This record gives sequence, structure tokens and C-alpha cells, in this order.
Amino acid sequence: MSSKKVTITDVARHAGVSVTTVSMVLGNKGRISLGMIDKVNHAVEELGYIRNRAAANLRANASEIIGLILRDISDPYYAEIAAGLSEELEQQGYMLFLTQSGGTQEKLEQCVLTMARQSVGGIAFCPNDESQQFNLEKLTQHNLPMVCISRASHDRQIDHVGPDNTYAAKLATEHLIKQGHRRIAYVGGTSASLCRAERIGGYCSTLMQFGLPFKPEWVIECGKSQATAAQTIQQLLSAHPQITAILCHYSSTALGAVYGIHRTGRSIGKDKFIGEQVSVIGFDDVEEAALTVPSLTFINSNAREMGKQAAKRLIDQLRQKDREPCNLILPPKLIIRDSA
Repeated sequence: MSSKKVTITDVARHAGVSVTTVSMVLGNKGRISLGMIDKVNHAVEELGYIRNRAAANLRANASEIIGLILRDISDPYYAEIAAGLSEELEQQGYMLFLTQSGGTQEKLEQCVLTMARQSVGGIAFCPNDESQQFNLEKLTQHNLPMVCISRASHDRQIDHVGPDNTYAAKLATEHLIKQGHRRIAYVGGTSASLCRAERIGGYCSTLMQFGLPFKPEWVIECGKSQATAAQTIQQLLSAHPQITAILCHYSSTALGAVYGIHRTGRSIGKDKFIGEQVSVIGFDDVEEAALTVPSLTFINSNAREMGKQAAKRLIDQLRQKDREPCNLILPPKLIIRDSA
């Protein structure tokens, strides 16, 4: 064949069948004999015919493209979500269309609009902010299957896949208490964060369960950067040197804690009795946690599995139109290393 684009007519002529037959074989429609299917597929392979998937999707009123909107695609946590989503979609014959929304509700809505114009089959998204109130009408007016990942949606009409934040904090706090800690701080996040509120709820209830007091001055808000975490934790330990353990809201908070603790002349570890070591537990495990010295104990919510489950929810919506919204909460896992 020449270098010109191969058409469906060329395939039909080469296979010795009608254009309608080729179309039916490619669309997997109608009753076609196995021999005829083989002839068409053989012609497609010999000629190097490339099917126009976008046009086929429009004709079938379906799409094999699924959109994913993340706040920041460079964040390791979100990267794991994307990896899990992509793995599951590819196994089911779908492809991922990825974009990021930055930090505003308006940009998130614009991303949804752009994806709808690209005729995606469904959209998975992570809210820009944990306290974000969704404009449900704008998100759902495109009549697309949607699932909210990680941070909970305030609108229960949208499927949600996320972690059990309350139990994650209970698991971490109980682990420290059973190691003998009685003075445990919580650092990171902001008061507007629903995720933080759930974790502090688990932390507080576990302290009460073991008869330990809740100290509001040991619960400190903190930005996400390691530098901010280091400074905050240094100030906290200088003001309250009796603290022997810290729960860190972000993975970056835990990594920053390494520097903040060292600046106070103390080290990180499990020996709480001599008063020189501070135990550290972070949330949402990252690769760097195993590389620090000492390695950092983490509560892991398995972001990759969240991505996989979100993909399954979208595919389920595509196949079952009039179904009830689902709220899937995944259990956390304690990964014990040297810091606690």
C-alpha cells in the first residue's frame, strides 16, 4: 500500500467484503461468521488500518477515555492514586486522561468542562481543598459518571473512595500508648481540614480511652512544607519538652520533624525513658520514609488501592446507569519502622 491513510473502504476491498461487514466486525456488532471476522482482521493487520476510536465512541455514545483531575500531579500521594487508577483502567480496556486543577474551585470546574468537551466516559477527581463545598450542579450537569477520591465530598450524590482517617489516628495513637508514651502531640494541617478533624477525633478518643488528658496546646496547625514543619516542631518541643511522641498530619510534616527534633538537641527513636528521643508517626506513607535515618513509622492508607477502587466505581457507573451512590472507605495499615 502507499503511504496514504488506509480507509475502511480499502479494508473491505482487500478482504473481499462489504464496507458494512467491516464496520460490523470492527464494532463487534451483528451476527458475523468467524471466517468473515478472520478475513476482516487479517486485512486490517496487513494494511495497517488504524481505527478512529473517537468517531467510534461518538457513534456508540460511549468513551474509552476516563478523566482524572488532581490538585498537583507532582505530589507523590496523588501520583500513587493516578498509578492505581491507570492500572485498573488499562486492565478494563480504558485509558487515562490526566490534568491538574491547582488550588481553586473555579479551575476544578473548568477541568470538568474541558473533559466533558473531550467526550470522556467519566471523571475521577480529588478535591482542591478538604473543606471545599462542591457546586454539585456544575459538576453533574454534564451527566457523566463521577467519583471523588481521598477527601470526602460533602455531596453524597457523588461516589466517594477514601481512607478511614479516624481509625488511622486511633491506630497510630494506640501504638504509641502501648509503647509507654503518655505525652503525645499532633502537628500539621489546618482547622478547615475535614481530614484533620477526623484524625484528631481518633487521636483524642484514644487518649480518653486510655485515661490520658487531651492537651489543646499540643495540637498545632502547620503548613505542608518540610521547612515549616521543622520550625513548628522545634518551637513546640522547646515550649513543651515533656512531649515524647508526635503524630504528623502530612508525610512532609513527618520528614520535616526529623530536622525540627534535631534542632532541639534530641533524636528520633523509640527510647522514651531517657528523655532525649522523640517518637514520630506520619500519615500516608512515602518512599522517603524508609530512607531517613532512622526510618519513619507511618500509617498508610494505600493511595494506589484507592485509585484502583475509584476506577472500578467509574466502570460500574458506566455499565449500570441508574444506581445508588457509593461511599467506599478503605482501612489503614500501620507500617512499623525505627521512629516509633
